[in-house]
Amino acid sequence: MRSEFLSAPLPAPPAAFNMAAHVLAAGTARPDKLAMQIVRPSGAERWSYARLIAAVRGAGTRLLEQGLVEGDRVLLRLGNGPEFPVAFLGALAAGLIPVPTSAQLTAPEITRLAHVIDPAAILAGPDLARPDHPARVIEASTLHRAEDAAPCAFQMGDPERPGYMIFTSGTGGQPRAVVHAHRAIWARQMMHQGWYAMREADRMLHAGAFNWTYTLGTGLMDPWTLGATALIPGAGVEPRSLPLLMKRFDATLFAAAPGVFRQILAHHATLTLPRLRHSLSAGEALPEQTRQAWEAASGTPIYPALGMSECSTFISASPARPAPPGATGYPQPGRHIAVLDADGLPVARGTPGELAVHEGDPGLYLGYWGAPEASAARRRGPWFVTGDMVSMAQDDAITYLGREDDMLNAGGFRVSPLEIEETLAACPDVGELAAVELAVKADASVIALAYTGPVSAESLATFAQSRLARYKQPRIYRRIATLPRNRNGKLQRAALRGMLTEGDRP
Repeated sequence: MRSEFLSAPLPAPPAAFNMAAHVLAAGTARPDKLAMQIVRPSGAERWSYARLIAAVRGAGTRLLEQGLVEGDRVLLRLGNGPEFPVAFLGALAAGLIPVPTSAQLTAPEITRLAHVIDPAAILAGPDLARPDHPARVIEASTLHRAEDAAPCAFQMGDPERPGYMIFTSGTGGQPRAVVHAHRAIWARQMMHQGWYAMREADRMLHAGAFNWTYTLGTGLMDPWTLGATALIPGAGVEPRSLPLLMKRFDATLFAAAPGVFRQILAHHATLTLPRLRHSLSAGEALPEQTRQAWEAASGTPIYPALGMSECSTFISASPARPAPPGATGYPQPGRHIAVLDADGLPVARGTPGELAVHEGDPGLYLGYWGAPEASAARRRGPWFVTGDMVSMAQDDAITYLGREDDMLNAGGFRVSPLEIEETLAACPDVGELAAVELAVKADASVIALAYTGPVSAESLATFAQSRLARYKQPRIYRRIATLPRNRNGKLQRAALRGMLTEGDRP
């Protein structure tokens, strides 16, 4: 039996479709219900569906009043606040193409991204790094009290047209702009029961910041699509405070990256969460030790999921179908996936191979902006190959085995080691250098940088702080005599990890 999963596909979305309209449709029938609360130990800011919908459509109007036209790309430089989802959905409603970016990015990093997509405008908040790019800057204050503006019409159109872009680190060190169609939100309904088991009455607390795409999808848009309530921690809320917020604000679902579960458990031996049914984990592999500790402390299960920027989450466990021991989960109903060999053919069940998504999956991206060769390199016949090595059991369960390439995972963000190396190579006296992911505990890993030059670790760390987002900065700096290479001069990252783990022996 071959490693291929094919279930009945989703019905096609309507021929005239708008992503923002789809997200907000359920809320129009319940205007007084709470769509969102920004929660803190001291209280909460409350947004009804009526206010959310008015703000989104008003934001669309204000962006169009700036002279933007349908199809224009808008780079979002916004902080951790409700203005971020309002601007994102407002741009979509008006037919613009929003491009969210992390608030942590430095000026050199965001300049690099801006030149990849050449936006028509940059929507920028205060205190965030802005790119050196000729695009016009629209101050975020333009959208202040957007709910008071006249509502824009939802620009309906082909669900296959570009809707938004998100950046991902390419395996070659070049950031890629992932182009998603409007229909991407339609495909997310496969997660509603295949992962979340979410209902209209649920209150979903997501641990991430507003401007993280994991939060945007799982924490905001999916609850809103179902007419549920989203709970988002206010800026500055520490992970140790999240159990208090879950209890105080009656969270029924909780979503976070594995590192957040670990941070909570470091401060709480037991958890009293009377309304919580279960939790959701994504962004990186969930260690078995973390899962067991959380379930023992909270009395509730965690359901992990596997996904990526190009297809979001598509392998998951759920209350209806928990993952077997050691496995991540199952392909969600409606998906078409396979585990392929080097020739692009499905391998036998139980045999390791590369996880692939069929080109007909409605959640699959349209391609990388301005990079047709990079897009073609991810295709093997009708399959998009993910770079994730897995095996498929007889019952379709997927076990994650690691990455085929050298990509690093930093707190749920995939980062190319080449990007880190290229940036830090400009530091004086660094010599040769290489970045690897290094396990520091059974359930935790960090980015480590090995280098051969005389520069101090402190100077390197300071240099990194000015040029790399915090999640890309190495946490360990080690000087070694030489980098391990094979006879052809290729860096051997596995050997380097062993050297660092064993005490830097060259």
